Amino acid sequence: MHTKREVSRVIRDWMEAFAMRSLGDWRRFVRASGLSMPQLSLLMRLYYGGGCGVQDIGRGFGVSSAAVSQMVDRLVHAGLVARAEDPGDRRARQVELSGKGRQLIDRGIRERYRWVDDLVDELPADQKTSVLRFLPSLIEAEKRLPARNTDQQESSVKKRST
Repeated sequence: MHTKREVSRVIRDWMEAFAMRSLGDWRRFVRASGLSMPQLSLLMRLYYGGGCGVQDIGRGFGVSSAAVSQMVDRLVHAGLVARAEDPGDRRARQVELSGKGRQLIDRGIRERYRWVDDLVDELPADQKTSVLRFLPSLIEAEKRLPARNTDQQESSVKKRST
């Protein structure tokens, strides 16, 4: 019988290894792209969430609409996003990922996870079978956990760091 502490430690070790590889590859991609992390974050938000208004982006990033507008202007100039009329409000503009922006993010995602294929190549067949048997149940268990409020998480982190 394994203790909660043992299982937690192994999962945390995996998370640390995963994060270091994944984020390291992402940082290299960001530097090579010539864009800032906030610019890439905006492109990722549009990639996964679809088009949205400047005010929505500002709220999500915790910055002013003016700051978002400047960032969007640079991304429009680079051909990575486009502005379109908001169908619900003709006075407002939607920001959408362009084809060029989508290709950039697709390439970044491939770069970020390229190491996973190398990792799988390193595993013997019986361990691949174990991964296929185990990880889906871990993913399902995570989905059953209650969602955490982002403000509560930030407050918790601040309390721990003080």
